Amino acid sequence: MTTDIIKQGPEDTPPSPEPETIKAVPVRHYGRYLAAILAIAALAAIVIAFARGNINWGAIPDNFFDERIVKGVRETLLLTVLSMLIGVVGGILLSVMRLSKNPVTQAIAWFYIWFFRGTPVLVQLFIWFNLGFVFDTINLGPIYKDQWSDFMTPFLTALLGLGLNEAAYMAEICRAGLLSVDEGQTEAAHALGMSHGKTLRRIVLPQAMRVIVPPTGNEVINMLKTTSLVAAVQYFELLRYAQDIGTSSGATVEALLLAATWYLIMTSVLSIGQFYLERYYARGSSRSLPRTPFQKIKANVLSLGSPKGGVA
Repeated sequence: MTTDIIKQGPEDTPPSPEPETIKAVPVRHYGRYLAAILAIAALAAIVIAFARGNINWGAIPDNFFDERIVKGVRETLLLTVLSMLIGVVGGILLSVMRLSKNPVTQAIAWFYIWFFRGTPVLVQLFIWFNLGFVFDTINLGPIYKDQWSDFMTPFLTALLGLGLNEAAYMAEICRAGLLSVDEGQTEAAHALGMSHGKTLRRIVLPQAMRVIVPPTGNEVINMLKTTSLVAAVQYFELLRYAQDIGTSSGATVEALLLAATWYLIMTSVLSIGQFYLERYYARGSSRSLPRTPFQKIKANVLSLGSPKGGVA
C-alpha cells in the first residue's frame, strides 16, 4: 500500500490573521499640569508686582550706555580675565604639587588649598586690604621698596584676593583632570624616553582638557559675578559705578537692575563660548556632537514645515 505525501506550498498555507492595531493611550500627568499652572501663576504675580511697583523703568535704558557703566563693564571684564589667568596658572602648579611624590610640596599645596577654600573670598579681600595695619612698608631689597598702603592699591587687592582664591578651586579641577588620564599612557611615554615635563605637556594635559574645560567655564562665569564683591574694598567696577549712579540720581533699585542686566548679558555670552569650547573638546569622545543652538532652531523650523511634522 503506497501512501502519498502531499506537500503544501506557500500558496496553500492559510493566511495568518493580521495583528490588531495597538491603540496606545498616553498617560495623563495631572501633576505636571498643576505644577505648570502654579509656575506660570507665580511668574505672573512677580511680573505684576514689579510692574505696579514704584520703579522708573525708563531710567534703565537711559543709563544703559552711561560712561560710568561702560567703564565699569570694562573693569569687570579686565578683572575677570586677569584673576582667572592667575587662578588657572596657580591651579595647574598646585595640582602638579599635589600629585608630586615630594611630601613637602604636597603639604604646601594641601595647606594652600585648605586655607583658601575654607575661608570666604570676601574675608580674604578684607585681609589683603587691611594688611597695612600689620606691615608698614614692603621691602624687596634693591628691586622695590614702598609704603604698604601705596603698594596695595584697590586693584591689586581685588586681583590678589580673587586670583589666589580661584587658584585653590582650579587646583582641584586640574587634579581631577590629570587623574582622569590612564597611568599606562604616562608609563609608555616614559618608556619611550620622554621627560616628565614633556609627558605632561604632550600626553597628559591634552587629554585632561576634556575634564578640565567644562568646570573651568563655570568658574569663569562665577568669577565674573564674584567681581562684584571688590566694591567692598573701594575698587570701582560695574556694581560700584551702578551704586554711584543710583545714589546720585535717587534711582537705587533701577541702577541695581541695570547692573543685573549687564551681568546677565556678559554671562550669557560666556555661556555660549563655553558651549562651543566644550563641543570642540568633545570631538573623538562621543559618537555625535551636541547640536548647536542654530542647528536646533533649523531642525524645529524644518519640523514645522514638514507635512508629517518630521524633520525633512
